[in-house]
Amino acid sequence: MPIARASHNRAADAGDPALDGAWRWLEGAAVLPTQTRSFHNALAATFLVGTPVAMFMARQGETAEALLPLVHSPGLLARWRLAGAREVYEPGDALLASPGAADSLARELAQQSRPIVLDRIPADSPLIPALRQAMRGRGLCVVRQAEACPTIALDATWSDPATRFNAGRRSDFRRALRKAEECGAVSFEVSCPALSDFDERFDEAIAVEISSWKRAAGTAIASDPAKEAFFRTYLRSECESGALRIAFMRIDGRPVAMQLGVVLGGRFWLYKIGYDEAYRKCSPGTLLMLHCIGEAARTGLNAFELLGNAEPWIAELWTETAMPCLSLRTYPVSLAGAAALATDGLAWLRQRLKGRG
Repeated sequence: MPIARASHNRAADAGDPALDGAWRWLEGAAVLPTQTRSFHNALAATFLVGTPVAMFMARQGETAEALLPLVHSPGLLARWRLAGAREVYEPGDALLASPGAADSLARELAQQSRPIVLDRIPADSPLIPALRQAMRGRGLCVVRQAEACPTIALDATWSDPATRFNAGRRSDFRRALRKAEECGAVSFEVSCPALSDFDERFDEAIAVEISSWKRAAGTAIASDPAKEAFFRTYLRSECESGALRIAFMRIDGRPVAMQLGVVLGGRFWLYKIGYDEAYRKCSPGTLLMLHCIGEAARTGLNAFELLGNAEPWIAELWTETAMPCLSLRTYPVSLAGAAALATDGLAWLRQRLKGRG
């Protein structure tokens, strides 16, 4: 895996056994799927091929207590950014053995002459206050609101999710199911396929997704070879570990809606959804979502995480609750820090003027 380690401002070889050991030691602390080794291995093998990834590490003696993978574009003025933030657009964070480990990691980061951008960090991340403290006397640390992630807290009442909605919405669900049944035999499945079946199930899922409005929007996995390579690599690894979930709604055996997600930390993390436009009138995406939420509750999961952004259709139909996220930027006392501050300050001023206009 082409990931280097930066510890005390030194980079180690990509095959550094200490780094591999640190991953194994800390991966159990992962709260987000974007913090896992499988996620970053897939990034390194696809989106970030040829891009050096620095693994900032804080130690307690010989034991790793914090890891944070960062990358930057070429150039002396380029900023450190969270690996995967631009490529997958999902929340990320440092891996911490304990909340106190954030202080040691923050001191490492505060020594960097390059500015740092950490987009969509969970608002309760210990790294945020730690880095604000560590940057005192070394430059500025600016924290702003970022896009929140929708979430549904599950309990036993979600085992039959339709009962959580009002009478009008339940009637909509029944009507959609009747329309689907008029087209043929309806079935649902949520499973982690055998590794030997992974490619077939994955291809089936992305074929459904590109049959929707996502083809025209260019956001379907199959529309982007790099994105397809990443998700195939990443989800195959999750399939091998048993964490992958591929869900389908079928009519007469034909897949008309799909979901791709993983289970981590007692939560279902939903990466991708899609449905076949030919069956739009029976709302297959909605019916499959209803089934998957119920399945997650019935299997004892604590939450259904929709990832992505808190879009209006999600708040209107599924949940108004969201995991708050913040964006953190550092501006060290350096040429790169001054350039970043000037760039961001000008962008902020333009936004203010546009708002007034």
